[in-house]
Amino acid sequence: MDQQPSSNQRRRRDHQVDQASRHVVRWVIGIGLTVLVLVVLMAGVFVHSALQPADKAAKAPILVTVKTGESTDEIGTKLQEKGLIKSALVFKFYVKFHNVPSYEAGQYSFTKANTMQEMLDTLRGGSSTTGIGTVLVKEGVDAETIADAAAKLHKKDPKLTRANFIAALKDEAFFKRLQKAYPQLLESAGKAKGVRYRLEGYLFPATYTVTENESAQALIAQMVNKTNAVLTPYMANIQKQKLSVQEVLTLASLVEREGVNDLDRGKIAGVFFNRLDAGMPLQSDVAVMYALNKHSTHLTNKDTSVDSPYNLYRNKGYGPGPFNSPSESAIKAVLTPLQRSAGYLYFVANLKTGEIRYAHTLAEQNVNTAAFAADNGQGAN
Repeated sequence: MDQQPSSNQRRRRDHQVDQASRHVVRWVIGIGLTVLVLVVLMAGVFVHSALQPADKAAKAPILVTVKTGESTDEIGTKLQEKGLIKSALVFKFYVKFHNVPSYEAGQYSFTKANTMQEMLDTLRGGSSTTGIGTVLVKEGVDAETIADAAAKLHKKDPKLTRANFIAALKDEAFFKRLQKAYPQLLESAGKAKGVRYRLEGYLFPATYTVTENESAQALIAQMVNKTNAVLTPYMANIQKQKLSVQEVLTLASLVEREGVNDLDRGKIAGVFFNRLDAGMPLQSDVAVMYALNKHSTHLTNKDTSVDSPYNLYRNKGYGPGPFNSPSESAIKAVLTPLQRSAGYLYFVANLKTGEIRYAHTLAEQNVNTAAFAADNGQGAN
């Protein structure tokens, strides 16, 4: 017959179980508290880091446009995407903790050296700059034409002279600051040899608000920032096609001036790629005019023989770099060229009617050129 444990034995056993349970509970609580402390410490370090400037040494201005009614989440995301803050989430909680009631719509100029509090102070007080006018960068114009457009505001802003604008374009230290701010955009431009202006092609066609007492460098930084915003969605495609940004913008600047509509721009881009693959010079009149620094309807043999790296009649390949500021349409044409399989190597444009004819051989090209010659408006390539 089995013996039942005595009452004393049961009490001792229950006491031991109770002690073991309390020990386990204390152990679990201890681990939980340790983990909690570590999480709090790590969160504190993360938040502290997120509140610091993204780059204390940064000088390049970055423009942020805040629209009426934009939420804290939207503004925080915008600041994070531009690299001005490290965390949109921290920005959201920081704003809530400081009970920021609203933001003023407007255009703001920040640098990555600004703290989150500095940016908030500006966003609460309204646009940090006062507009004195605008500069219109038209599609297909070169950097010197843009300098002339900016200089029209010289009476309102003594800093905006043509000379200051050109000097800023030639300032290598300024370019290196921009390159640091936009490394993916300007990497290939930084490696280019023999360029007239390293930022030619990177001053995107748009209307820019010029602020009170704004420098030429700040205005140029606006334009480069716009180019970066437009090109960012295309970067993966550019890399996939094993092209550099410099090459894309160079071809786009030619396509911009050679074609008048999206269809012809795409076909002209196809012709240029076919020529490159065939080892032929691009033979663009646009390039020769840039080399000569003049605009002309007709070029002579002397013109097309000019000794310049920009003369793509004499030199094969892309040349040093872009010849003007191309539109997004021209950039798209280069990234999605049309009818390459047709094998066209030549084209000629009737400058009066805008019609463009394409050819596979020089003999076909000569026939097309002769057909347009009666109108005295041809531009052959």
